[in-house]
Amino acid sequence: MKPIPEIYSISSPLEADQYLIDGVLKTWKGKTVEVNSTISVTEEYKPTYIGSVPELEEAQAHEALDAALGAYDKGKGLWPTMRVRERIECMESFIQKMETKRDIVVKLIMWEIGKNLADAEKEFDRTVKYVYDTIEDYKQLDRNAAKFEKHEGVYAHIRRGPLGVVLCLGPYNYPLNETFALLIPALIMGNTTIFKPAKFGVLLITPLLEAFQESFPAGVVNIIFGRGRVLASPIMQTGKIDVLALIGNSKSANALIDQHPKSNRLRLVLGLEAKNPAIVLPDADLDLAVKECISGSLSFNGQRCTALKIIYVHEEIKDEFLQHFNKAVDNQNFGNPWDEGAFLTPLPEPDKPQYIQELIDDALEKGAKILNKKGGQHFENYIWPAVLYPVTKDMRVYQEEQFGPVIPVVSFSDIDEPIDDMADSNYGQQVSLFGTNVEKLSPLIDTFTNLVCRVNLNSSCQRGPDVYPFTGRKDSAKSTLSVHDALRSFSIRTFVASKDNPQNLEILEQLLEKKQSKFISTDYIL
Repeated sequence: MKPIPEIYSISSPLEADQYLIDGVLKTWKGKTVEVNSTISVTEEYKPTYIGSVPELEEAQAHEALDAALGAYDKGKGLWPTMRVRERIECMESFIQKMETKRDIVVKLIMWEIGKNLADAEKEFDRTVKYVYDTIEDYKQLDRNAAKFEKHEGVYAHIRRGPLGVVLCLGPYNYPLNETFALLIPALIMGNTTIFKPAKFGVLLITPLLEAFQESFPAGVVNIIFGRGRVLASPIMQTGKIDVLALIGNSKSANALIDQHPKSNRLRLVLGLEAKNPAIVLPDADLDLAVKECISGSLSFNGQRCTALKIIYVHEEIKDEFLQHFNKAVDNQNFGNPWDEGAFLTPLPEPDKPQYIQELIDDALEKGAKILNKKGGQHFENYIWPAVLYPVTKDMRVYQEEQFGPVIPVVSFSDIDEPIDDMADSNYGQQVSLFGTNVEKLSPLIDTFTNLVCRVNLNSSCQRGPDVYPFTGRKDSAKSTLSVHDALRSFSIRTFVASKDNPQNLEILEQLLEKKQSKFISTDYIL
């Protein structure tokens, strides 16, 4: 076993006993949850205990809700009525404090979810950039609103206002980046929030509690730890949540939505599962297709909603593609996250190798074969990616979003076959299309853009850059998350209207001159 570099080792477990409610970092003296890493530090494999977090109870959930409701105060609160410039100052204060925690957060990302060093660093840096980009886009949004419009004798001063109280639930695979892609725009638009981290990637939030507490008014950000059934469900049942912001599984989302007594009033911002296909055409650049399909299917072990979870290859090039692809899969490096060149890393969920094995066994029973030599080999905390072919529609690996290292392959002779499959699918996020013949690509692009929300030409599926729309059709998403769109997803257009007459004009002029209203303003933020 390779020694762990001192810079990445955890000398002592991080016993986190605090949570944030109503601007106070409270100390929890009740039951805690152990945080164990599947990375072993002993010669004989053994999960590593790296810390603990509070396991809060329903009382704390209601306390967090009361704090968020109080901070919003029916729209009268300090935060929702604060000037744009002042909210930006709070956000800038937070991100500057957050940047000082880079080393510990990156280390915990590696230990908690097994993400390799380069990707862990990228997640942190990308999140910081996302916050700064959101601030800049918010400034532009405010600049665009710093005016009056007039139509049919009516003046209007139109801005975007907050929606209310947001329940924010992030995912384990991007516990910092995708969580903050929900939380940051929700906050900056004037909403108050309750944030519960995911089951995995929870400890890494704790070094940021103080930054949240010091940067935002009391009750604006409330961070609670524990089980979703204990914390999120009772909050939803009150009917006092205005926005459910969740990145995860559609079943979890539906279960929470169903508990809200007035779901028609509930705004949804959801990033859900996908079964993104790669389609390799006869004229594809095979070297490029293999490279991108490796990255798309196996980056972070395929634990991404944007991962390529099924590969369609045309019959004419199937054998050649699979020959190169199988070899490439077996040539990937497995190691601990900080090991140089480690592409495949330990799986954070202890039961995930067994689940992947079940998918493999089901496929083998129904006629598929493992094509790569290492496919299905077990380690204590990993199972080697298996390339399965031929995969048919009755196999679980075809039907389920595997979210792990197994790669189903389907061959086709008629392009209508994968098109029909995509049309019949419950999901509609992205597709990767590999080919070079423009005459063949053109009608496919025109079709696929009506089935999914992003067509990746000769490249793997991905979320970024974060300024581009990130959404999906059917069960894959609700609302759009990008720097630009997220600000709109967490807000609503609202305006002051006045008929064009001398009395109203005088009132408006005085409002602008005295600058007593925080809503009516033509001040321009540089």
